[in-house]
Amino acid sequence: MGKETKVTFEQAVVRINEIVSSLEKGDAQLDDSLAMFEEGVKLIKTCSTMLDEAEQKVVSMQTSVNNTPKEYLFDDE
Repeated sequence: MGKETKVTFEQAVVRINEIVSSLEKGDAQLDDSLAMFEEGVKLIKTCSTMLDEAEQKVVSMQTSVNNTPKEYLFDDE
């Protein structure tokens, strides 16, 4: 079979929004709705993994003097 193309985070979010819009219309056949829902769930898992990986990269770049992760809080403006 063919090799799957890796989707970017941004592409996945766009596709998730398309799926949600389509499902909200409610005019798709049941099989099509289930297929879209399944695709959306997979994309959400992919996005979650990407966010976790990005978080780990940020944490690894922000270490304190004794090489332990240091958490930085964002200021509320």
